[in-house]
Amino acid sequence: MNPAPKPPPLTDSAWLWAALFSLMALAGVAAIAGKFDVRQRQIEGRFLGRQQSAIERDRRAAGLPAVDLADSARDRAEVAPTRIVPLWTLAVAAGLAAVGSLVMLAREQRSAVVAGRD
Repeated sequence: MNPAPKPPPLTDSAWLWAALFSLMALAGVAAIAGKFDVRQRQIEGRFLGRQQSAIERDRRAAGLPAVDLADSARDRAEVAPTRIVPLWTLAVAAGLAAVGSLVMLAREQRSAVVAGRD
């Protein structure tokens, strides 16, 4: 009688590696959260400034009277709560990938155990 074939090692599963990489992505998001917020605030501030400048150029090109951009400037505290690119979207995507790959890894391991019994 032949012995039952040995199931492949856990490290051969692509789902394990997907789970590990997505969990590392979550750790990376947690590690950069503070610096990301500062950098994103700078990037979005420049974007909003360029956007207002472009609107003013278009106004002047259309022959409308010039508007002082300093009058329409918004305070950083007003802009800060509404990030254009929030970090939570990346965290949610990595979290969903981690949960999905862990579920698939559990299913794969369960089916390997059931197949090993037969």
